[in-house]
Amino acid sequence: MDGVPESHTGWTFLTNHARVLAAIADNHNARIRDIAAHCRLTERAVQKIIADLEEDGYLSHTREGRTNTYRIDPSKVLRHPAESGLAVASLLSLLARDEADRTATPEVDSRHHATA
Repeated sequence: MDGVPESHTGWTFLTNHARVLAAIADNHNARIRDIAAHCRLTERAVQKIIADLEEDGYLSHTREGRTNTYRIDPSKVLRHPAESGLAVASLLSLLARDEADRTATPEVDSRHHATA
């Protein structure tokens, strides 16, 4: 799995639930093992997160043969009161743009360099 960062210890800005949801948004037919590898989680953890997301209506799935196809409800609002009114679609659009930026050819942007 080239390009996937190594596991990280310590705190991070995104929850595992957000990572799993973003991975599913990227591929609605992703297998649990692929989501787990991408998010650096165990398959068991991903199964639990998917169950949480389905239980609260953020995610649903249909079984097609041996494949699950996931559907995200983009209108569901985020759970924390500080993000009240902010829809899942807004979060996913931010994460999708970031993923696209990471796969694009990096360019030097002088605005990101501080001058002394």
